[in-house]
Amino acid sequence: MYKMIVCDLDETLMNDDGSLSAKNAAAIQAATKKGVHFVPNSGRSYTSFQNDLETMHLKNQPNQYSISYNGGLILENKDNRPIAINAMPFEIAKKVFAAGAKNKKAATHVYTQDVLYIYNPVPEDSDYLTNRGVSFTEMKTDNFDQFKDMNVMKVIMALPSIEERKQMRATVESEVDPKDLAVTYSSGRYVEFNPAGIDKGSASVQLGQLLGIKPEEIIAAGDNSNDLPMLKAVGLPVSVANGIDSIKEAAKYVTKADNNHDALAEVINKFIL
Repeated sequence: MYKMIVCDLDETLMNDDGSLSAKNAAAIQAATKKGVHFVPNSGRSYTSFQNDLETMHLKNQPNQYSISYNGGLILENKDNRPIAINAMPFEIAKKVFAAGAKNKKAATHVYTQDVLYIYNPVPEDSDYLTNRGVSFTEMKTDNFDQFKDMNVMKVIMALPSIEERKQMRATVESEVDPKDLAVTYSSGRYVEFNPAGIDKGSASVQLGQLLGIKPEEIIAAGDNSNDLPMLKAVGLPVSVANGIDSIKEAAKYVTKADNNHDALAEVINKFIL
């Protein structure tokens, strides 16, 4: 029996316009009524999906959980109480940011525990975030020392092409030992840098351990490469129909529906209800 579902949000649970379908929300509610934990596992901040948690009937609920920042933060939904904080070492985050800030095409995101800051925001990226209810504060200066006393969860860059994103990774890894980083790509626009050993999969297992749930009792659903560690860590890895090839290859089940046609309801109806 599966006891927990960890699920990516953008392009997996959510429609392309950033909305949560009524069918997916109803299926999640039915699963939680059976005692199955439904855990959003997102690269985003928990602050950006509170309205969606409310629709799922999971907002501010005890013994319900969320994972943010590609595994950087695990919260109990009741009062958004942190139960695991996996922040980046400051000096590593500073070097990653500096590489992004030098690239005039890149919108460089700094995710602190509660606030997203963006240096050099670009319209396409800002519009994408706004459509998903993500608020941010523009950084007017590239002085990273302002974050010295904060938890920096991850640093990511939005760039137009995969070639530019791969080049950004190479630039960062020329300044920071690759062994100190977990690097992923997401949403067809981001290259993401977390501390080594921290990803959606490690956080899924970490939360499972806290709840007495074994990896083989977890379903994970995703669509993009930052979801791959999550799929590899659990008993039932699922790709939505619109998942990239590497996600489909890692999956034991590929949905017939894509994210715009209630793919998560399909998963819950097949394996939980």
